[in-house]
This record gives sequence, C-alpha cells and structure tokens, in this order.
Amino acid sequence: MGRKALAASLSDLAAMAAEPGEAYVVLGIPEGTPDDLLLELADGLAEVAEREGVSVVGGDVTRSPALVVAVTCVGREPREGRLVTRSGAQVGDAVVVTGELGGAAAALELLASRDGAEVAAPNETREALLARQLDPQPRIAAGLALSASGASAMIDVSDGVGADGRNLARASGARVEIEAHLVPVARGLRELGRSEERALATAISGGEDFELLATMPPERLDESRAAVGDYGLTQIGRVVAPVEGQDAVSVLALDGRELEPGGFDHMRGSRSG
Repeated sequence: MGRKALAASLSDLAAMAAEPGEAYVVLGIPEGTPDDLLLELADGLAEVAEREGVSVVGGDVTRSPALVVAVTCVGREPREGRLVTRSGAQVGDAVVVTGELGGAAAALELLASRDGAEVAAPNETREALLARQLDPQPRIAAGLALSASGASAMIDVSDGVGADGRNLARASGARVEIEAHLVPVARGLRELGRSEERALATAISGGEDFELLATMPPERLDESRAAVGDYGLTQIGRVVAPVEGQDAVSVLALDGRELEPGGFDHMRGSRSG
C-alpha cells in the first residue's frame, strides 16, 4: 500500500514531465490497527521515496473509521524541457506510449484467482505481472525525456489507454485514433492462456500500468525513442481533426472495425464491456 500510494502520485508528476520534489503523507488509522501493518506501510513509502529521490517531509496522522493513505507530491518545471499538459495535441501528431500495457490488469486476475485455474504460468512470469500491480514504477525519467524531445501533450495510463486517450483528446479539442495491432502487449499475458484478442483487450482497457501516453510531431519520433531509451516507445496511432457526433477516441482493428476503447471511469466504474 505504501509503495503504490506514493508511486501513483509520482506518476502524475511524470505525466507532466515535472521533476519531483517533496511528498506529504496523511494517514487515517482505525482504532486497533496493528503497529506492524503501519510500519510495513511506512517501509513501502520509504522504499519508493529513496528509489525516486523524493523526501517525505510532513503530513498528518489522525483516527478514522477506515484506513486512509493520502499522498501529495510537489513537482517543479524541469531544468531542461518544459511542463507538458494533456491539452496540447495537434492534428497530425503521432500518438505514442512507453513500455507495455495490460500487465497490471492481468495481475488483478492473478490476485483474485483462488485455485490458479486459467492462470498457469511460470513463476517468473507471475512475479513480473504482480510487480506491475503491487510495485508500479512511475516513468519520471521517460516523462522528462519526452518533454525535452518535443512531446505536445501527455498523460499517464492509469485508467486504460482507451480511457486516457479519450481524456487527452478531449482536453486538446482533437480526436485520437489508436490502431489496436500496434498496442504493445505486456509480456506474460499470452502465457496466461489468453487468446490474442483477449490479451489485446486487456492491454487496451486495463489500467494502472502507469506508462505514459503522449503526442508529438512525427518528425520527432526517432529523437524521442532515443531519449526514452530502455523504457521503449511505440507509436500506436495519430491525432486527427474532431468530427461532430464522434467520440474523442477510436480504437481500430486491422479490418477497419472500431473496437470498444474500454477503460475505467472513477464515477461509473469499469467501461471495459
């Protein structure tokens, strides 16, 4: 819980290409909570803070009817590059994503499985997928690199590439077209016995991967790939002019069919179909 609470907050800074500064943590603790649980939570916070170079400088502790962990992270404009919002996408821009998608959503199924049915996979695969859910890595360095190499808009993939693509498109007053066959599927999904179609649906609709979805001029793609380095950067679509009556995002199959973008809406729940 400690690791994920801080990492998710830092991912919002990565999505704007901000350099992380300090963090503030508020804990609401129910009566009778074991000290060991709170110490483990603190260890998780400290682990991520040390790894990402962040200082936890304050916050608050209070009693509450349920355990509450609220993290605020302060970020600053980078020394090289600039802050990137989700509203700067231009018609003609390429749509790109870092890393691979779907691993965190697959991990939820692993965690929910009681008897291991339908999730038989090598231990190494299982552990890699579980880490995407339990120990997410905010793409701070990748966000800074994308800013310095010309990203016009950016958002982190916390609710699914379909849902977050829609958010970016609406903020930019444009339309995002994603080509499904270009979406990088997390290694391990197919090893869980998924069909190609189901693995791709998980990659498109699953959230909490905390990769970065960005737009940029096509002529800056090679520079951006070199800048991002080991994270990997894949073009998955393009920004087009909005059309009245159409959704802000579309996911296209190879045969031209429009697929359900899916994703998660925090007020309405899953829209994965």
